Amino acid sequence: MEDNKNIIVVPWDFTSVAESALAHAARISRMVGNKICLLHIIDPGTKVRTEGEKKTLLKHIADENSKKYNLPLASEVIKGSIFTSIAEFVNDSEASLVVMGTHGMVGMQKLTGSWALKVIVKSKAPFIVVQDPPSDQERYHNIVFPVDFKTENKEKMGMAIFMGKYFDSKIHILRTVTKDKSLTKKTNINLNFAVKFLMQNNIDFEVHEVPHGKFAQQTIDFAQNIKADLILIMTTKNITMADYVVGASEQYIIANSSKIPVCCVNPRSSFAKVGQFMYG
Repeated sequence: MEDNKNIIVVPWDFTSVAESALAHAARISRMVGNKICLLHIIDPGTKVRTEGEKKTLLKHIADENSKKYNLPLASEVIKGSIFTSIAEFVNDSEASLVVMGTHGMVGMQKLTGSWALKVIVKSKAPFIVVQDPPSDQERYHNIVFPVDFKTENKEKMGMAIFMGKYFDSKIHILRTVTKDKSLTKKTNINLNFAVKFLMQNNIDFEVHEVPHGKFAQQTIDFAQNIKADLILIMTTKNITMADYVVGASEQYIIANSSKIPVCCVNPRSSFAKVGQFMYG
């Protein structure tokens, strides 16, 4: 595929959740002008004839949806493993964003054997993971922005500014209150950074507090209560094998039963990618 840079990649498995992901990608594409690419991964042992049929079918789907959304759509079929090839394609093509559909926790386990989070953390671009079509075709009205003591929290500010500017979103900063003075100090540093950054960019926001507890579940509950359109989280720098087996907090939020879309920003790399949206 030519001129891949700045594309929005939608992994395509010919299911309804992939169609939901495309609907979200189309909404973003209308605002920022980035081309969408449908990406389908096939087994390395797939016969040439079958590969050709897949390419023809996917191109037809891209053409039909291009007419439906009145947007340019491309398609790519590559051989490999969904566990590694999605991130490799995204990184090699310098894509700006991935919008991926999932069937929730059960679906993630079935589709990727608990490796969906690994797909995300291997990518240099942020992911938006969805389970349903967008409730509003024009805006992400309310975005939940959980803040804790981790230094990586600062790296998702670029995405918050991008969403706030392009979609006129309200950012709901959610922080946990704890008696641990050290954690409180670190959380306050991140909170103050976020508030300052949002104010400098004239982004509408509110700060909310919840008592110390299971922050992932509290984040989901809060998002559900305010009817949030998106939850913005950081992935952990060092995901362990145990996280893939029993589930990291990120995976728990991604697969939330409320089916709220989740934007995952990876430490170190994704912050720069957001600039491709904002500044070209």
